[in-house]
Amino acid sequence: MAEDSDLEKTEPASEKRLEQAREEGDVPRSRELSTCTILLAAGGALWAMGGTLVQQLNKNLITGLTLEREAAFDFNLLIGKIGVNLLDVLLAFSPVVLVLLLVALGSPLLIGGWLFSAKALQPNFGRMNPISGLGNMISARAGVELLKAIVKTLLVGSVAWVVIMGQKEAIFGLPLENLHAGIAHVGHMMAVCFMSIVAALVAIAAIDAPYQMWHYANKLKMTHQEVVQESKESNGNPQIKAKIRQQQREMARRRMMTEIPTADVIVTNPTHFAVALKYTEGGGGAPKVVAKGADEVAAKIRELGAEHNVPLLEAPPLARALYKHTELGDEIPEALYAAVAEVLAYVFQLRSYRERGGIRPEEPRELEVPAELDPNNQVGVAV
Repeated sequence: MAEDSDLEKTEPASEKRLEQAREEGDVPRSRELSTCTILLAAGGALWAMGGTLVQQLNKNLITGLTLEREAAFDFNLLIGKIGVNLLDVLLAFSPVVLVLLLVALGSPLLIGGWLFSAKALQPNFGRMNPISGLGNMISARAGVELLKAIVKTLLVGSVAWVVIMGQKEAIFGLPLENLHAGIAHVGHMMAVCFMSIVAALVAIAAIDAPYQMWHYANKLKMTHQEVVQESKESNGNPQIKAKIRQQQREMARRRMMTEIPTADVIVTNPTHFAVALKYTEGGGGAPKVVAKGADEVAAKIRELGAEHNVPLLEAPPLARALYKHTELGDEIPEALYAAVAEVLAYVFQLRSYRERGGIRPEEPRELEVPAELDPNNQVGVAV
């Protein structure tokens, strides 16, 4: 059962899978949406520029049917006149053609976006396999496309029939109208019929576009094993990476432990945290953190510090603040300068006492640590 579940495509496609599909020229497309958009643009352009277009065509028709005597006997003049008329017709239609061209180029942005894939242009002889072609013809997608074509034909045919039958009386009355009124009436009826059919196509596109998006996402779904394998290929094996991180932590801990004997002081919590500080006189910088740790690591830091006679100072708020807001090798925060300076002054006095004798210095108490740097004041839990 576990193997069967691994073979089921239940996971959504990853970004890498989507990018690979796009590189191969596989993106969601809705032909119904593109067709509907272009037809809407054509209807709108003709509606907006139809009057000017009709006037220009009427002018060209009159000019074309007017034949001068010279052109009747001169073939070159006749050809030139025909060429000028054809050019005028092309110029008359050019605004409409330009609108359709822009819409055709922009319609892919509605779903899938623009795409140019060199892989899609490469020959694929597998597509010439008759068995695969037969399988595609009887596939579920082919059935959906057939059903969609039947529904589209029935819907468009029904709308056209209803519109035409609704204007049957007006059509039969056209011979009784004068020429100009009849032409205008025919144009109006054609526009109504055209826009009604396009409205039916809008309904089809509104269903087809979401379906194509769903089908594309479903087609690219991945099995759980594919997701795991892709993650390993992209990010590396998690087990190996965890092992590497563990080794890196061990190496960092060993390096940190070698720095403890050179520290000036170890500030403790006293048991939960331990932070070793070192100050280099004349170095031009603030004291640095050379080691820090919690629980077992803190105990090891205290043990090594005791072995090498590094002073240990119990200052819970300062230890918590240093552990929370510094990393290995960092200088202490500026807000802790005063507290750490007091600690170092005690350490230097203790060092002098050990070397020369005299009065043993007292450990500093009540060190000033800003409340915002103490984690206990932020979470309200004593450590």
